Amino acid sequence: MLNLIANEWHPLLTGLWNTILCSLIALIGSLIIGTFFALLEISQHRVVKIIGHVYVEVFRNIPLLVITMAFFLIIPMYIVKINGFTAGTIGLTLYTSAFIAETVRAGINSIDPGQMEGALANGLTYGQAMRYIVLPQAFRVVIPPLGNQFINLVKNSSVLAFVAGFDLMYQGNLIANDTLETMPTYFIVGIMYLIITLPLSYYMRHLEKKLA
Repeated sequence: MLNLIANEWHPLLTGLWNTILCSLIALIGSLIIGTFFALLEISQHRVVKIIGHVYVEVFRNIPLLVITMAFFLIIPMYIVKINGFTAGTIGLTLYTSAFIAETVRAGINSIDPGQMEGALANGLTYGQAMRYIVLPQAFRVVIPPLGNQFINLVKNSSVLAFVAGFDLMYQGNLIANDTLETMPTYFIVGIMYLIITLPLSYYMRHLEKKLA
């Protein structure tokens, strides 16, 4: 195993970096998009609410691999050429954002309606009340499920391996095929995923306790 690490450290580190980069981009993007569509889902306007609901249901109920392959194969064919890393990151962002939207929506709905009413009565606009009063409280409530979504996002980034995204799993597959050392290779890949997910898990627990 040590010889494998010594001989293949460069592609492994490249894969680790691409996995981290993809996860960070998708994490930020899915949080922004998910929060936006959560707000659409709770809108008082029927059409806006339907748009938010349709988005969430579509991307939440289509497999991540199908979404990713659509961006990898169909988008370059008819719109613009993109590489596997970009296609995988976009697919992962949209897929995760649907779950985050439902999580944030549930958090907003858990806040006492009197908070919004009091804010509006004190002269705040709906947007200001949501930004300064409701959303901060909602995010505190949903930190545990959001943490789980972020960890799942990192693990789901392995979908890049199917579209030549040069992520950790893709590099692991190449090394396993070239060296025929399947078990040691995937053991190392698993350890490297733990290097990403364990600190994230502990940080989310720390944040949950801090904000409790």
